[in-house]
Amino acid sequence: MLFFIIIFLVIAQRIIEVLIAKRNEKKMLAQGAYEVGSSHYPYMVALHVSFFVCLIAEVVFFDQRISPLFPLFLVIFLFVQALRIWCLTSLGTFWNTKIMILPGAHVVKTGPYLYIRHPNYVVVCIEIALLPLMFQAYFTAICFTLLNLAMLSVRIPLEEKALMEATDYTEEFKKKISAS
Repeated sequence: MLFFIIIFLVIAQRIIEVLIAKRNEKKMLAQGAYEVGSSHYPYMVALHVSFFVCLIAEVVFFDQRISPLFPLFLVIFLFVQALRIWCLTSLGTFWNTKIMILPGAHVVKTGPYLYIRHPNYVVVCIEIALLPLMFQAYFTAICFTLLNLAMLSVRIPLEEKALMEATDYTEEFKKKISAS
């Protein structure tokens, strides 16, 4: 029962995020933004939907139980959710599930983006490993962690290249390197 409550809440959160992303996309397009990497986006959506299908199937069909480390995993998961919200609110209308580029925009350098370049991707990586581990769904944890890393190996370079070409990303990144 606990599994289904948590999965329901996480899926509901993702649906809300997709609605926020659609709203942000409309706002960005109205300001002159454009999408980059649209060819890989359907694969990313398929990966995330398949993650939940596989997780539910593994837990239900193989009768997986709550991990003995569940309390620890839950605390980490809640912390990661707070980090997710911090990422989304820091980016504001720039946050999206798609790579939306607004030419001439200044990159966000507040919140967790002050410390690392892609904190939301870190959040997703942790969640994709952690959520299955909470319920001993090891196949899902390993398989989708690897698939997600493969997806990010395509997505992050596309996003960074587009940001370097159309925003002050290169300038801001140089500032961070020289400050450290």
